[in-house]
Amino acid sequence: MAPDSWLTAFENTQILAQEIAEKIHERNRFLRNGENPLKINVTLRSLMQNLHGKIEQLRDSLLRSISTRQITQYDGDQRQSLLDELLTKERQLQTAFKSDGTEPDIVRSSLLAGSAGNGSRRNPWVMEEPEETRGLAIGELQQHQHRIIAEQDAGLDALSSIIARQKQMGHDIGNELEGQNEIIDDLTNLVENTDVKIRNQTRHVKLVDKKSGSCAMLVVIVLLLISIVVVAVWPSK
Repeated sequence: MAPDSWLTAFENTQILAQEIAEKIHERNRFLRNGENPLKINVTLRSLMQNLHGKIEQLRDSLLRSISTRQITQYDGDQRQSLLDELLTKERQLQTAFKSDGTEPDIVRSSLLAGSAGNGSRRNPWVMEEPEETRGLAIGELQQHQHRIIAEQDAGLDALSSIIARQKQMGHDIGNELEGQNEIIDDLTNLVENTDVKIRNQTRHVKLVDKKSGSCAMLVVIVLLLISIVVVAVWPSK
């Protein structure tokens, strides 16, 4: 006999829900240890959307089977009961996912519903309690939670101080760069002014040199003329 496709899809959805429960437990352990759960949260959001879509598909398939009388009323009621349990577990997982993770996993006991009658079969909804909180009384659990919160607050304060120092360092570096830019601008202006003066002095020297050459030539011509005159006059005496 071929397996029932609806029950197969239902079991696959249960497996997905189990995976989500384990991921939430891992996310909460990250939070309690002060680690960043960003990557796990991204995965959890995707898995939760996938779970919701699979449950909607189960619901639609069941409605079609009932309306077309592909299954008996008894089977329809049984499957509706299974679907209701799955919807309840989805809500519990959503609540657990939205929690801050500093409290003991609240879904650990609430997800036990429906596990009776499975014998020794492992309940996929059980979220194991961390070893550090096992055997602790309510008051001790509260103290443990307060200690974790205090450690996280201290870590956030230290991170805030580091960010503040880096911000001040960035501000100081910005001021230093601004001062260096002003010095560079002043040097640029000084170099440009000096270059202009050098070009002006060069033109002046060339002009003086040209005038000096003209004057020397004039003196030579005058002396030559005087010599000619003297030579011309000298025999007549």
